[in-house]
This record gives sequence, structure tokens and C-alpha cells, in this order.
Amino acid sequence: MRRRDLLLATGALGALPLGAAAQTFPARPITLYCPFPAAGPTDLMFRSLADATGRVLGQPVVVENRPGAAGTMTAPTMRTARPDGYTLTQCPMGMFRVPHMQRVQTFDPLKDFTYIINLTGYTFGMVVRADSPFKSVKDIVAFAKANPGKLTYGSTGIGAGPHLAMDEFASRAGIDIVHVPFKGSADMLPALLGGHVMVGTDTTGWAPHVESGKMRLLVTYGSQRTKRWPQVPTLREVGFDMASDSPFGIVGPAGMDPAVVKVLHDAFRTGLADPKVVEMIDRYDQPTIYMNPADYAEWAKKTYADEARTIARLGMKNSL
Repeated sequence: MRRRDLLLATGALGALPLGAAAQTFPARPITLYCPFPAAGPTDLMFRSLADATGRVLGQPVVVENRPGAAGTMTAPTMRTARPDGYTLTQCPMGMFRVPHMQRVQTFDPLKDFTYIINLTGYTFGMVVRADSPFKSVKDIVAFAKANPGKLTYGSTGIGAGPHLAMDEFASRAGIDIVHVPFKGSADMLPALLGGHVMVGTDTTGWAPHVESGKMRLLVTYGSQRTKRWPQVPTLREVGFDMASDSPFGIVGPAGMDPAVVKVLHDAFRTGLADPKVVEMIDRYDQPTIYMNPADYAEWAKKTYADEARTIARLGMKNSL
């Protein structure tokens, strides 16, 4: 039995009046886990948000990187952490997807998390080196059909949004391509630039490389074209009836005091509006997708069920 469950069973937590913990919260620094590598777009956005939110709370919000497992490396930590508001994590789409792929489930997003706030989302895209012979998605498909199993692509991890979007694209295109997973953008993009993979599927960590002319953006995966690259078509526009929007937010361990949740929600929402955070979000073309705790929790239930159907359709159930 976990310590929190034991305390609940014995009434130790129940003896506290609702909201009592929030009267002095926070009294020390808060740890915010980022399940992606340092220097990637998620890390940079979270460090900016943590700085702004820390000023609101009057205590530092310390970002700690634990990359891997398609952004779910921090999920099991929520099962054992105290639900006191001092241990939080980003919750990317992989949190709702990977459990359906695991033979032995290491976490349950509906039972192990307290939903605090949804913040924004990712823009996904397919990129190649500037000197690549691939000038369009049509070129990718033509090469892959002529050379089955020869085209390699890098992603930010098995089960991550960019991977599944590319997998579905390949399925719809009827092509056989080779997936090379990395821990995050900070690992995958240098591999693409170094010629170790031929194509990259990722969030907008590639943006500086596209703008500097080192990479070419072939297509984005969202339901509509981006404001930043309006000339780049979506997958739907080039003949593939699919779209991948990827909201993410912040969660804590299950059983958090609602009053503490409110303190954190209000602080992060204020931080999200900070000019430096807005600048960082715009830099990586991350649309604001705000949800309060109740709406976020309800969305999580629906998304978890939707992802189960997606994983089954792609034949990836129990693949990890």
C-alpha cells in the first residue's frame, strides 16, 4: 500500500480541514518535471513559465529534466510522490497513449494524476535537411514506394505524438519506412543534421533550423496551417485525411487538496500570460489551449478512451 493510501485509510489526511495546506502553500520550492531533454522547445518553454510562475507564488519553481519513454518517464513518479503540490509534471499526449501500448502498465493517467491546468499544444511537422532531394511529401512517398524499408525517420520517442502521426501517415500512404526513436528534439535534430536519419518528425524544435536555412519544412500536421509558416501545407491538404493537435498541461499526484490545486492553477495561468512566456510560446508556434482543472480532467477521460482506439487501430497495443 502506498503511503498516501495508508494515510487515507487511517484517517491521518482526513483529519486536516479542507484547504488547510493552502494557507501556507507554497512554503518551499516546487519541482516541475519536464519529460524531455534540456534545450528542447518544451524545456525552454517550461523554464520560462517556471520563472514567471515562481514570481507569482513567491517560491522558485525548479524544472528538472527526466527525458525518455515518449514523454512519460515522469508519470510513475506521480504514483509515489506526496500529493502536497510540491511535485508536478508536464502531461504530454504520451501520458494517455503509452499505457495502452504497455504489456505491464506502469501508470494510469486517470487514477494517478490530479489535473491542474492545460496550457498550450504542439505544432508537429515533417522536416528534412536543406540539401535533401525531398522537396515535398510527394517526393517522400515516391522514394519510399520505390525503396521499401530504406527511408529512415527520427522522432522524439516511441508512442510520442510525432511518431504516431508519422506512423499513420505511412499507413495511409502505403509505404514501409524505418522509425528511429530518440529521447527528444535535442537528440533527434542533430542526428537529422548529421545525416544519420533522412527525415525528422517533431514539434517545432526544428524552427530555428528551418529559419536559418539548414532544414526544409515539408508539411505540418495540425488541423489548419500555422500562422508562422502559412505557405506550408497541412497533411490534409496534400491528400491525407488526418490531423494531429497535441495539447499539454501540468498535473500532480492523485489526491491533492483542491485549495492547493487552485493556488497552482491561478499562478500558472498568470505565468502563462507573462510577456516572456508568450514570446516563447510564439517562437515555437504553440497555440494556447487553456483548460481549468475540471475541464482538463474531463478532457483527459475522453482522450484516454480515444487513444485506446487509436492504438488498437494502428496495431500497437501491448507493443512496449
